[in-house]
Amino acid sequence: MLNKLSSVLKKSFDKIARAVFLDKKTIDTVVKDLERALIQADVNVHLVKKLGAEIKKQAQDKKVKGIEKKEHLTKILHDKILNLLGKEKHELKIKKHKQIKIMLAGLYGAGKTTTTAKLASYYSKRGFKTAMIGLDTHRPAAPEQLEQLGKQTKIQTFIDKNEKDPIKIYNKYKEKLKDFNLIIIDTAGRHDLDKQLTEEIKSLNKEIKPDYKLLVIQADIGQAAKKQASEFQKTCGINGVIITRMDSTAKAGGALTACAETQAPVYFIGTGEKINEFETFNPKSFISRLLGLGDLEGLLEKVESAVDKKDQKKLKEKLEQGKFNLRDLQSQLKSMQGMGSLSKIAEMIPGLGKVKIPENLLGTQENKLKKWNHIINSMTEEEINNPEIIEKQTSRLSRIAKGSGTTTTDIRQLLKQYKMLKEMTQGAGDLSSMDMSQGLSQKQMMKLAKKFGKKMRI
Repeated sequence: MLNKLSSVLKKSFDKIARAVFLDKKTIDTVVKDLERALIQADVNVHLVKKLGAEIKKQAQDKKVKGIEKKEHLTKILHDKILNLLGKEKHELKIKKHKQIKIMLAGLYGAGKTTTTAKLASYYSKRGFKTAMIGLDTHRPAAPEQLEQLGKQTKIQTFIDKNEKDPIKIYNKYKEKLKDFNLIIIDTAGRHDLDKQLTEEIKSLNKEIKPDYKLLVIQADIGQAAKKQASEFQKTCGINGVIITRMDSTAKAGGALTACAETQAPVYFIGTGEKINEFETFNPKSFISRLLGLGDLEGLLEKVESAVDKKDQKKLKEKLEQGKFNLRDLQSQLKSMQGMGSLSKIAEMIPGLGKVKIPENLLGTQENKLKKWNHIINSMTEEEINNPEIIEKQTSRLSRIAKGSGTTTTDIRQLLKQYKMLKEMTQGAGDLSSMDMSQGLSQKQMMKLAKKFGKKMRI
């Protein structure tokens, strides 16, 4: 997302760092490049010009005591862009001891139904007893789509494919909803915020009394997000925004800055099509990622969204019993794939964002993970539980390769990786018995790195 802006920001900060003298010409060049990139990201021209003028004025002020001019300009650039994006992170105040209802609204095509499932999955992974209810009675496929997403995410879903009154649907399931501490409500959209949609949202608000009403906006509408956010705020009392399709448009900068301008806090952003490609919006982390400095907080959030705590507990028990098999490895591979593409993960690791990793290399690794998944699915239960027998019988290797559409070399690579992981869990001073909540000690980490660092290859 915003690749052009990211590239210009990195170059601007590097230019400042390398400059022997920060004269007026250097400052003007940096500001001009930044203005051009922001406009290409669909940020309002007046906002961009105002920002440029403020940077020039503050950069030419007397040097702040105790800070070099380079550091001063770097901080000015960072702070001004941060202000454009909304300054601070906004979080929904959700507690497990109290039932919270979140109602999503928006126009056609914004991705409300998918976002309903993403939001429900996000909180379900964090231990909330979550349910979804479909009140979109205008789009015929909406109830069925939500039902399918509910099955995919294993989240209880309440729909009625025949009823056309959303309030009747809500009242039908009102008692059952009391068993959940978080309710995500999908509502109908329209082509425009017309009188009919306004009245429907108001009547639902009166009946349901949601704790939060969040507007779902797609990033590709750019600056038009300002008008949409303002209108929904005035007529429907919307108190926050979720921006979807952040990964597929250069206009995302326009949508983000437009929401900040209207003081409509952005709580979440959708960064891809997968359910787990969804994260809280933190302006500071967002800028850090654009600058190639990584985003550890966002990375940990992705891990938490992709990993099922119950599955991890079962895996820990199996490790303790020495029963780690290929099915467990497959489960871990699926968790990795659930975090999104390797290129997106690489962006979030401090230091890697600035490293030019060949795109074909990351693609090769992702293809390898997919191949391994197909290989395991082509094995018998006996082979999954006792992979050692595969290498001893070439007929098994040939059968699995044919069934999975891979080669015997691919299978041997998988088995080699499996052996390494199994050896790691058994031979690192009983890794399973370590107190993982406290993290590994430096000594333990060095021991693991020394023993397995050179061998591990994905």
